[in-house]
Amino acid sequence: MDDRLFRTAMGKFATGVTVITTEIGGTVHGMTANAFVSVSLDPKLVLVSIGEKANMNQLIKESGNFAISVLNDKQEDMSAYFAGQIKEERNIDFGRFNGMPVIKDALVNMTCNVHNAVIAGDHTLYIGEVTDLMVQDGEPLAFFNGKYKKII
Repeated sequence: MDDRLFRTAMGKFATGVTVITTEIGGTVHGMTANAFVSVSLDPKLVLVSIGEKANMNQLIKESGNFAISVLNDKQEDMSAYFAGQIKEERNIDFGRFNGMPVIKDALVNMTCNVHNAVIAGDHTLYIGEVTDLMVQDGEPLAFFNGKYKKII
């Protein structure tokens, strides 16, 4: 099978949209990711998949921690910005939660310490131990078939 067919097939799985953030030397870095999943309840573990060539990969290795913001249906611009789809430089007003930068007003903000990292193909799977989380009401930003969707 070719890469395009595989990507098309994976796009048929509807996902939520997250922004992964970390901070190095006072500089905040963020990246949009929809490859996010809960792993374990005891201990509380989640997984994010980061491309081997992505800058975020080295930044998480260096910092040893990251935050995850699950975006709401009004935060498509945040997703597009951190996915590199918006090229203009923006001054993002990050919130702070448990000492980490997060996207304000997200449905969920959680902070994680790297519990384990596994290289799988062209990605690193970061398993994070959740150190704290905050949940807000709202509707999720969804991604399906290569497009943002709102759940009705």
